Amino acid sequence: MTTRLVDTPHGPARVEMHCAPEGRAALLLGHGAGGGILAPDLVAAARAAVAAGVHVALVEQPYRVAGRRAPAPAKQLDAAWLAVAEELGSRSFDTLPLLFGGRSSGARVACRTAADGQAVAVLCLAFPVHPPGRPEKSRLAELDALEVPSLVVQGEKDPFGMPSPGHHREVVVQPGDHNLKGDLEGLHRVVGEWLGRILRPLEVV
Repeated sequence: MTTRLVDTPHGPARVEMHCAPEGRAALLLGHGAGGGILAPDLVAAARAAVAAGVHVALVEQPYRVAGRRAPAPAKQLDAAWLAVAEELGSRSFDTLPLLFGGRSSGARVACRTAADGQAVAVLCLAFPVHPPGRPEKSRLAELDALEVPSLVVQGEKDPFGMPSPGHHREVVVQPGDHNLKGDLEGLHRVVGEWLGRILRPLEVV
């Protein structure tokens, strides 16, 4: 594991790198609004990716690096994320397919930036479909806009809502709520299997 700072338009982001012995792709994972990169579901997903031969970069947004708890506006989050993706894509993961992902707010960032960042797939952990008790404030448009394969792992009792499967989108429901701690080994297995399926067609024979 190595850690580095990456300059973005909104201050430095911190990146924790976990490299697979022979990387077949690279996965950037972002944290939730009030949490960090040590969230148990992010750690489980990162472990699964490395085991599947995928390099992982856990990305800590500039507002967290600066010690602020309140998240930055969406445009700032997206700009910082794309700056990190561009830096890593050109310097660390050159020629490898890039996948975006994250938990909660980080999953939203991954969805919104997937096209501009040329991500080949998106992993969403606990995607916040709507604020608790406010189904009229739907954010499904961010998921629906994806034109690449996506996996959503959602807790069966998540107060932020439940997306349905859709175009290019798989949804796996697991025990628990928004923190996805109910079945971390199951999450590990699901993520590893999904990565194997979506990466196989991209590999050069």
